[in-house]
Amino acid sequence: MTAPRSSRTAVIALLLAAATSGAAAQDGPQPRLQTIDLTAGMHVIKTELALTMAQQMTGMMWRTEMGINEGMLFVYDQPDKRCFWMRNTLVPLSIAFLADDGSIVNIADMKPKSEQSHCSAQPVRYALEMRQGWFDKRGLKPGFKLRGQPFKK
Repeated sequence: MTAPRSSRTAVIALLLAAATSGAAAQDGPQPRLQTIDLTAGMHVIKTELALTMAQQMTGMMWRTEMGINEGMLFVYDQPDKRCFWMRNTLVPLSIAFLADDGSIVNIADMKPKSEQSHCSAQPVRYALEMRQGWFDKRGLKPGFKLRGQPFKK
């Protein structure tokens, strides 16, 4: 005997809610993620890849340090307006929203432990978090193209 369709849907919704609430409720940093190298001119960025919803929801939360040329790249399946905040994030960050070809769309500086949203100026599939001021110190502005595996040539 199978449950009525509405009961099955409710059970699936509850399972999904339980799975995603566990990721959001994490009270410590997630383990280091798979990395790739990106380049910004002569600068090589050791980039962790946040590919899953759980990895993206946790991001840099609870971490107390980040290397000078280390970052986290959030990768999504489809372009959309992306917004980020810094709840439970202890390291000051700058975020670059990136077009499919790796071009910087816009950059925002984000304060630790803030719930202020920082959004992409247009739909994007990528967002790269670096230590605050990293882009500015290297003169990287909207239109500059990062290079690496995920970006279309």
